[in-house]
Amino acid sequence: MIQFSHVSKIYDNSYKALHDISFFVDKGEFVFLTGESGAGKTTLLKHIYMDEFSSNGQVFVCGYDAKIVHQKKNAVSELRRKLGIVFQDFKLLNDRNVFDNVAFVLRVTGHKEKEIKRKVFEVLALTGLSHKCFNYPNQLSGGEQQRVCIARAIINDPWVLLADEPTGNLDMNVSNEIFMLLQKINSWGTTIIMSTHDLQLIKPYHYRTIELHQGVLIKGADSTLKPKVFGGRN
Repeated sequence: MIQFSHVSKIYDNSYKALHDISFFVDKGEFVFLTGESGAGKTTLLKHIYMDEFSSNGQVFVCGYDAKIVHQKKNAVSELRRKLGIVFQDFKLLNDRNVFDNVAFVLRVTGHKEKEIKRKVFEVLALTGLSHKCFNYPNQLSGGEQQRVCIARAIINDPWVLLADEPTGNLDMNVSNEIFMLLQKINSWGTTIIMSTHDLQLIKPYHYRTIELHQGVLIKGADSTLKPKVFGGRN
């Protein structure tokens, strides 16, 4: 489903953010992405949702070749419809209530209002936010805001959910609740890559861990990379 093959990212100032990264993430996996601040976690995630493109190597996501996407008009938008993205800083629209924040993605992509209402109420129920439907972001706790972000991220039934430090600003109890919600989403078959520096949070779990150090993959590389398979939810 996701494959990096000898990927490096060098910025214009000669800073090397990623160096010779190779790994494969299969359908339905739950993967932790760890490393200290500045290790390259966010840069790696940006390569998956193709906000960044590699200087060297190949990236394949949900059947999309990053090199082709980089050159093809509208290809990034097509790919991102198969992805859900959760940010640490929420990125909610403060002038819209919970319902409209979650509905935003569907409205932009031209869904009918009847379908929007059905899907929004469905994901709000799944994330425990039905009673907060008409509240605005500034009326919510940090944990509730993150749940809104998750609801928005799964509204399109994504193949892959990327969570960039989703518990970074939350206390331990709320972090555990958010993590349990991500586990539930994974149980439906959604592939999840969760970036975190909180080793205490992930310590009790035995999910695969990909660890970066100064842009180098030091844990989690496959001994033998699987062949890239395209077509369908591979």
